[in-house]
Amino acid sequence: MTITHDPPPTAGGRQGAPLIVTEDAELLDDLLRLCAAAGATPEVHHSVPGPRPSTPSVPTGNAPPPTHSGAGWRTGWETAPLVLVGDDAARRVRGAVRRRGVVLVGRDQDDSGIWQRAVEIGADHVLMLPDGEQWLVDRIADVAEGVGRPALTVGVIGGRGGAGASTLACALAVTSAREGLRSLLVDADPMGGGLDVLLGGETADGLRWPAFAASRGRVGGGALEESLPELHSLRVLSWDRGDCVAVPAPAVRAVLAAARRRGGTVVVDLPRRIDDGVAEVLAQLDIGILVVPAELRAVAAAGRVAAAVGMVLRDLRVAVRGPYASGLDDREVARLLGLPLVGEVPVESGLLRATESRRPPGTPSRGPLARFCRSFWERALAETDGRGGSSS
Repeated sequence: MTITHDPPPTAGGRQGAPLIVTEDAELLDDLLRLCAAAGATPEVHHSVPGPRPSTPSVPTGNAPPPTHSGAGWRTGWETAPLVLVGDDAARRVRGAVRRRGVVLVGRDQDDSGIWQRAVEIGADHVLMLPDGEQWLVDRIADVAEGVGRPALTVGVIGGRGGAGASTLACALAVTSAREGLRSLLVDADPMGGGLDVLLGGETADGLRWPAFAASRGRVGGGALEESLPELHSLRVLSWDRGDCVAVPAPAVRAVLAAARRRGGTVVVDLPRRIDDGVAEVLAQLDIGILVVPAELRAVAAAGRVAAAVGMVLRDLRVAVRGPYASGLDDREVARLLGLPLVGEVPVESGLLRATESRRPPGTPSRGPLARFCRSFWERALAETDGRGGSSS
């Protein structure tokens, strides 16, 4: 399990440089390479650095070289937003002040003792190279872009066809934007017809998924946000009306990681089939909502979807949509599926006419659907605050 916390603030509220603590030259080369890929310039020390001086001497220029021990520190152990400790240095940092944002980095996949050393230094995460390189690049990029808490990321998936998942996903994103949060709506279903159509913006300027099919490595969060269509005060990543283009799983991972780094909320409309790209999305979700019509065949179908999704996503919840079949209510549907209940998705009169008139779901701010979405966000954001950040 990866525990991701807000990085500790640096002086003046600005992000500092990531800190590397190691004497392993080969490991240092790898960590410097990953920092460069993430657009960050780290500081390097062989052991725990002392406190940051009140008037540090900072090299000038656009890309200062890594500052080594004894060369004038900008970042101390307690103030660095991210600390990467080589396994060779674990003993040397054992007595350091406990803090969040420490990653113990090793290479030996068979070394079970590394977990004990991680506990001894209070590390949040144990990372093995080369397998964990992409995760580490994304985490360093959070520091480089000055982002604290990643976006609360919610996926919506239908228990069967026509369950209303796309409608709920749009309403959640519209409500989030109306509450003043940075909001991004992601259409992860290339066969769904395009969420930009549902929002009345199929001709809006901006990039769609096919433009990112060749993405490799890190995608800049700010550049991604600026490149997408803006509809109803939120950004939308949807599909175009051309030939269906397969977006490779690494590109999906890079795009969604960039979206999460911007903070706020990300809502993903998911297809019911699970391929490599969808698995990448599921791995980055904080919460999944399974929309299930309250009738027995839909519950049976939803059970199969939940089993597949639950293999990747730990926090899957159910939202029930009426009308109810005999003997069913929202609590009974949740019990049959063995999932926590989000609530009953309300029926909103005039929704079809509103969509035809280019008003997106959830647009009436006092309508039942908007109230349902607002209540969901209030609870979900409060849960995130209670955990001190997101976990994935």
